[in-house]
Amino acid sequence: MTTSVVTGGAGFLGSHLCEYLLEKGHRVICLDNLDTGSLQNIEHLRDEVFEFRNVDCVDNMEVTELVDYVFHLASPASPIDYLRLPLHTLKVGSYGTHNALGLAKFKRSRFLLASTSEVYGDPLVHPQPEGYWGNVNPIGPRGVYDESKRYAEALTMAYHRQQGVDTCIARIFNTYGPRMRPNDGRAVPTFVRQALADQPLTVFGDGSQTRSFCYVDDLIEGLFRLACSGVHEPVNIGSPAEMTLTELAETVIAVTGGDSKIVFSSLPIDDPKVRQPDIARATELLGWEPTVALAEGLRRVVEFERSNRSHSLTALA
Repeated sequence: MTTSVVTGGAGFLGSHLCEYLLEKGHRVICLDNLDTGSLQNIEHLRDEVFEFRNVDCVDNMEVTELVDYVFHLASPASPIDYLRLPLHTLKVGSYGTHNALGLAKFKRSRFLLASTSEVYGDPLVHPQPEGYWGNVNPIGPRGVYDESKRYAEALTMAYHRQQGVDTCIARIFNTYGPRMRPNDGRAVPTFVRQALADQPLTVFGDGSQTRSFCYVDDLIEGLFRLACSGVHEPVNIGSPAEMTLTELAETVIAVTGGDSKIVFSSLPIDDPKVRQPDIARATELLGWEPTVALAEGLRRVVEFERSNRSHSLTALA
C-alpha cells in the first residue's frame, strides 16, 4: 500500500488532501501541531489506514514506516496567523522544510512543497508565470510568510540538486472551500460569514485589487498530479479567472441571497494589487486546469456553513 505523510494535515488544505489520498487508496500519516489546524477537520477520517500524530515539524519528523510521498503543507497561511506567529512561520519554512526534506531523503520519497503565489510579492508581471522572480518586501509585515516560502523553495531545490531528492514545488494561488475558518481573515470566509449574518461585507482598499480563486477540490487534484509527475521546477496551481475584490463581494451576496452592503476599510501594508496565475505549465505538463466555477464553489461553501450552523443550533437545543 502506498504511504503518504502530510504535514499540516489537520489544516484546511491538508485535511482535504488527506481525504483525497485515502480515496486513492493511500495509507495517510497526518502530522500537525494544531496551531492553525483543527481535529474537527479530520474527525470524519476514521479509517484504519489513517493516523493523526500531534507533531510540530520544526522539532520532530520521526516516522518509522516506509513512506512513498511527503506532502509538506505545514505553515500558518493567513495574514492573521503569520502576523500572530511570525517567528514560528519562519521556522516552519526553514527548520520544518529541512526536516520534511530530510525525511523524504531518508525514505527515498517523492517530496511536494506547498509554496505560494506570495513568492511573487506585489508583481510587476501580470499574469504571473513561474519564471518571474517576484517583487517582495523582505522586511515588511508580510515578509515572514513570503520569505519563509521563498527560502523553502531554495532549500527544496538544493536538496534536489545536491542530495538527489525527488522534489516538486506547487505555487498555490488563492484557494477556498469548506473547512476554512470563518475568522481567518481571508476574503472568501470573511465575506461568507458576514453575508450569512446579514452584516456589511468589509472590502479592504477601494476594492479594485484583483485575485483569482480556485476551489479546493481542483487545487488538491492539481497537487496530486504534480506529486505523481516527474516535474521538479515550480508549477502554478490556481484559477486564472481574475476578479476584483468588490466583484467577489457582490458574487457572495448574490449566492447567499442576502442584501448586505459593501463597506471599505484601509488597505493592509504590502497587500498585492493584482494576483493571477499563468497556468500554461500546469496545463501542458500535468493536463490540469480548474473545473469548478466560482459561483458553484461558493454555493458549496455557503451550504457547508449553513449546515454547520444548523448542527450547532441543534446541539445547543
